[in-house]
Amino acid sequence: MPATIVLGAQWGDEGKGRVVDYFSEKADYVVRFQGGNNAGHTIVVGEQRLALSLIPSGILYPTCIPVIASGTVIDPKVLLNEMEMVAGRGLDPSRLRLSSNAHLIMPYHRKLDAAIERYLGENQIGTTKKGIGPAYTDKYSRVGIRVQDLFDPKIFTEKVKAALEDKNKILPRVYNTLPMDADEIVDEYLGYAQRLRPHVTDTSLLLWNAINDGSAVLFEGAQGTLLDVDHGTYPFVTSSNPTAGGAIVGSGVGPKVIDEIVGVAKAYISRVGTGPFPTELHDEVGEMMIELGGEYGTVTGRRRRCGWLDLLALRYAARVNSLTKLFLTKMDILSAFDTLKVANGYRSGGERYDEFPAQQSVLYHCEPEYDEMAGWKEDITGVREYGDLPKEARAYVEYIEEVVGVPVGWVSVGPERSQLIEIS
Repeated sequence: MPATIVLGAQWGDEGKGRVVDYFSEKADYVVRFQGGNNAGHTIVVGEQRLALSLIPSGILYPTCIPVIASGTVIDPKVLLNEMEMVAGRGLDPSRLRLSSNAHLIMPYHRKLDAAIERYLGENQIGTTKKGIGPAYTDKYSRVGIRVQDLFDPKIFTEKVKAALEDKNKILPRVYNTLPMDADEIVDEYLGYAQRLRPHVTDTSLLLWNAINDGSAVLFEGAQGTLLDVDHGTYPFVTSSNPTAGGAIVGSGVGPKVIDEIVGVAKAYISRVGTGPFPTELHDEVGEMMIELGGEYGTVTGRRRRCGWLDLLALRYAARVNSLTKLFLTKMDILSAFDTLKVANGYRSGGERYDEFPAQQSVLYHCEPEYDEMAGWKEDITGVREYGDLPKEARAYVEYIEEVVGVPVGWVSVGPERSQLIEIS
């Protein structure tokens, strides 16, 4: 596992946390390359559940270096609180490395995020209101504030005051909210600087040296392919690139160093928030998926929408990311159903679509065309060998491989680390 990318192949919430945890055991470095604390993953170890929103899963392993790279946006208060939380669980946060180039989420970003969502009303994007989008907006407008700015109080103060000169015109006049005080923000954030300083480094150089030395480096994505700002169901997307290309840019490594790209997909599909979802179920089957699968967000607790597996979307993810393998999660949830359905085509306006539509107006009106398969109706949570799965479950896996064109390397049959089948 010299350099491996693990990313979501659907709308996020695919169970990447336990997948990254599985790979992290053999990794020397685990790298978070995009997003912010709007994403999260839950790792289950025995009776203990560890919910992380920023720190990579490698924190669980004492010899692994967790890295937060340049493509992320950082709320320093959230990060420091999370470091205290993992320390309270007996883990060592001193190993964490943070890119000096990562951008900071500022208090005015959070305020703008909430105000904009409220202003949009029924047209809301469905953000987590944690300031992620506005922070990326400032980054690409070249007025963002980076981690390294914390260590030059004069520059930091100037940048905060310049930013608020603009934001304090917008907040009261457009969104009817109170202006913000620059000195209060400066005092708060400079107070974080010394606590963060031991962790801050040039993470691009760190990873370059690690890969050249033969270390195993794992790149973990947040969210999922269909939430990518360029390749997802825009505008109902995140503000960054959770695809394989985003791993390269966000980490500062070149594409030639990557050996494996693993896409994580549920055996069904879900999404949180608003946006098109062709296979969404509004019946008792969808309700069962939500309840049996525990489909509530790690960070927000929001209830997820669920539906049958969409193979057009999964094939699209395979293409966009050049997936080399699939990691299929939550197969055990499908044990509840007599008959399973998978979407292998859409119908819209009298036209059939065999590939994921590029136009959102088409996607909104697509009706899925399903292939039906027999369920297995037996408990598979104790199965550890692929050959011991019911033949119907194996047929389901092999059909996915055939249609998507990517081999399934692993199948999870429960939330615990041990509830896993390695196929190849």
